[in-house]
Amino acid sequence: MFNKINELLENKHYLEARREIAEMNPVDIAALIEEFPEEERTKIFRLLPKALAADVFSYLPIEVEQDIIVALSDREAGHILDNLNADDAADLIDEMPANVVKKLLAIADPETRRDINHLLQYPDDSAGSIMTVEFMDFKEGNSVEQALHKIRMEGIDKETINTCYILNPHRRLVGAVSLRRLLLSDPVERLQNIMEDHVISVNTRMDQEEVAQLFQKYDFTAVPVVDSENRLVGIITVDDIVDILQQEATEDIEKMAAITPTDKPYMKTGVIETWKKRIPWLLILMISATFTGRIISSYEAALASYVVLTAFIPMFMDTGGNAGSQASVSVIRGLSLNEIDYKDTPAIIWKELRVGILIGGTLALANFIKLLVIERVTIPIAAVVCLTLVVTVLFAKIVGCSLPILAKRLGFDPAVMASPFITTIVDALSLIIYFRIACILLHI
Repeated sequence: MFNKINELLENKHYLEARREIAEMNPVDIAALIEEFPEEERTKIFRLLPKALAADVFSYLPIEVEQDIIVALSDREAGHILDNLNADDAADLIDEMPANVVKKLLAIADPETRRDINHLLQYPDDSAGSIMTVEFMDFKEGNSVEQALHKIRMEGIDKETINTCYILNPHRRLVGAVSLRRLLLSDPVERLQNIMEDHVISVNTRMDQEEVAQLFQKYDFTAVPVVDSENRLVGIITVDDIVDILQQEATEDIEKMAAITPTDKPYMKTGVIETWKKRIPWLLILMISATFTGRIISSYEAALASYVVLTAFIPMFMDTGGNAGSQASVSVIRGLSLNEIDYKDTPAIIWKELRVGILIGGTLALANFIKLLVIERVTIPIAAVVCLTLVVTVLFAKIVGCSLPILAKRLGFDPAVMASPFITTIVDALSLIIYFRIACILLHI
């Protein structure tokens, strides 16, 4: 499609290009605009019918939105802003330079400006910051017929009409009713008689990750957001939660790889910025690794007596680090999904101990055969190596499963305790274990 539209534009067949683009899905149009060079994107966006432009705009990356909105005239920008969902408009405003924000708020209609300012007051990553204020609500005393009439009149401007909310005269949330229930009910029936009055809601200050967990637990498509007085102020829909889950998963993965999290895509992050995100943890880990060097130097006599011991150091460090990472990743994932808690620590350690014995025993047996048959070392050396493997894996599993739980208990992100940090600790432990066993069994 890119080649076809590009050819039409190059030949100045703008009407035909407009027709071709207008038949596409808004998501695909946004992807198409991204493929064009920066200087061409605004030209293509201007080809879109007004009714379609705001939908397409909401699917563009924030940096592309910024480039386009700045290039548009005040009238065009105002039309886009007024037709965006309030949460999308607030996200756009939040990322723009102050002078552009002033311009956009000045050209927005009063209702849009009020909604944007309302959303911008909430902390980042809170339920209030990701909600939309475009929801369908009714009074308790409304009839089904009145509710359906209101949906026909106003539903086109709402984020969703699948679930509607019932409010008392003080705008406190008292119930919810599905569109399906409305359509199947008697037109004269009062909403208070058919509504679901046990409605799960979230507070505006709740962390967005906790909101996402509620969606996963209850299979919500939308959840109401209330203030401290239980007044309905917005809703969060599942499309926003999908973005949050992706964002939180990316953040955890970056922390587990010892990278300071960033909200920019990889290809949009500059070299200097990438360096800044990666270097702090690498410096910390490099300094902490000096302990490993000190441990090796303190056992120089043992290494001098049995030089062959040196050849197995990388194997212990790699095996211990990998074993610890396996345990930590499993526990971190369990913590993020609320599958495990601090009180489960004894059961988790007991499980990982048994797993460690099985894994360590299997690795030791395989290694013992390899050492005698292929590397032809003496039985005492083989015994030192294999026993070290078992003990190293056991300690690695304990460290790997307990540190993330401890981190969460202390209020830190468990993902910080993942692979790099745990590997550094296990490396030092494995060397201490190795040399102590060697000194005991070989009488060094």
